[in-house]
Amino acid sequence: MTHFHAGRRAVVAALLATFATTGAFAQGKYPDHPITFVVPFAAGSATDQLARALGASISADTKQAVVVDNKAGASGMMAAQAAARAPADGYTVLITTNTTHAANEHLYKKLPYDPVKDFVPVTGLGKGGQVLVVRADSPYKSVADILAKAKKEPGKLSFGSGSSSSRVAGELFKQLSGTDILHVPYKSNPNALTDLLGGQIDMMITDTATGLPQIKGGKLRALGVSGTKRIALLPDVPTIAEAGVKGYDMGYWFAAYVPAKTPAAVVDRLRELLAAGTKSATAKAFFESTGTDAWTTASSDELAQFQAAEAQKWGRVIKSAGIEPE
Repeated sequence: MTHFHAGRRAVVAALLATFATTGAFAQGKYPDHPITFVVPFAAGSATDQLARALGASISADTKQAVVVDNKAGASGMMAAQAAARAPADGYTVLITTNTTHAANEHLYKKLPYDPVKDFVPVTGLGKGGQVLVVRADSPYKSVADILAKAKKEPGKLSFGSGSSSSRVAGELFKQLSGTDILHVPYKSNPNALTDLLGGQIDMMITDTATGLPQIKGGKLRALGVSGTKRIALLPDVPTIAEAGVKGYDMGYWFAAYVPAKTPAAVVDRLRELLAAGTKSATAKAFFESTGTDAWTTASSDELAQFQAAEAQKWGRVIKSAGIEPE
């Protein structure tokens, strides 16, 4: 019996030694060629802006190029599927949001990827709020104006969305205010914003990164922010809850994932690089200009637990909004 245990211990020790050397080897070597960041939304979207800022930092740190591959459409499913099927070597990284990793499983009957089994969580990257916007020349000057119109003429107003965060934010607005507002889906938030500016839709709840430049430029009017507190960049804009929709709270988050079976040493090195990236000047400029908070997680487990809790929360909102999976 003891002899068996000693034998097994020797095998385990030999395996650990192998892992240690291959781990150190992988860590020393990685990255030794360009990395691809797969982004589920269009160029110019918040996720894209953050991915480019982080890519620039990693590139400066490692002297390796970071290529951003925008695969917009299908609520991020194409991008997530492409990343899940990529080689598990740390050279394909999905820079994504709660859309692909907490909301989609409740919005679609069949996903072409598994948000848990197909990925190793690397680290959180940031958390942000959204903002309810209308055109600057819109007759609606407040959330109260929108509620009054929606109650008077149900189904007449429309809201656009180009991400699950944006869509569910709109659905929660309807649900908590007891209104009927038509949903119009888009490939990504910048596309929806174009139609909002062009007068094809009445309103949208968009990520601050996409909405703020248009608000500051005087093309859009902000009526409410989606979190529980006002944001420094729009101090005069009330929260949607303050403005009359009690209990309203709908933020979003960014995180990085790699394909399942990516070696732990590579995941750890990538986490270090991304965490350093969130502190870089380019990332700080993104966070400050978009009212987003930098947020990193210390381990894969920490992000996995956060993701599980978020998936439950999004599931509850989607279910009670009466959204049937497509």
